[in-house]
Amino acid sequence: MSDREDLLAWVDSRLRDAEIALHNGDAGPRLAVWSRHEPVTVLGAWMSATGRQDVGELFVRLAAGFSDCRSHIHEVVAAEVVGDLAYTVGFEHTEASVDGAPRSYSLRVTQVYRREDGEWKVAHRHADTMPDGQQRPPQPD
Repeated sequence: MSDREDLLAWVDSRLRDAEIALHNGDAGPRLAVWSRHEPVTVLGAWMSATGRQDVGELFVRLAAGFSDCRSHIHEVVAAEVVGDLAYTVGFEHTEASVDGAPRSYSLRVTQVYRREDGEWKVAHRHADTMPDGQQRPPQPD
C-alpha cells in the first residue's frame, strides 16, 4: 500500500469514526486522532483555536452541542503525502442535531496531518461553510 493509500484508508476509517463520534457528542475519539505535538491549529467554521490545550477545549465545546449524527461523509477531492506530512482537501457533508435541532450542512475542509509513531494525526484543520449555491468546486475542462 502506498503512503497516499494508507492516508486515505485512515481518513476513511479512524478519522471518519472520530468525526461521527464528535457529531454524536463524544470528543474523545477526535482528540485521539489529533497530534500530541505543537503546533496544532483549528480555523473552524464556527470556532478557532491554537495550541493543544485550546484545541482540546474547543472539541469538547463542539461535541457538547452535537447529537444524533445521521450521516457524515468526508468527500476527499485532493490528497498528497510527502514524507511524514500530508494533506487532504475536500468537503464534509453532515446531518446531525446542533443544540437539539436537526441540521444538514456541508463544509469545505483542508486538513494537514503528521505521521507520529507510524500513525497519522491531524495537526491543522481549516473549515468553512460553502457559499450559497456552490456544492462542488468547478471541474477542470
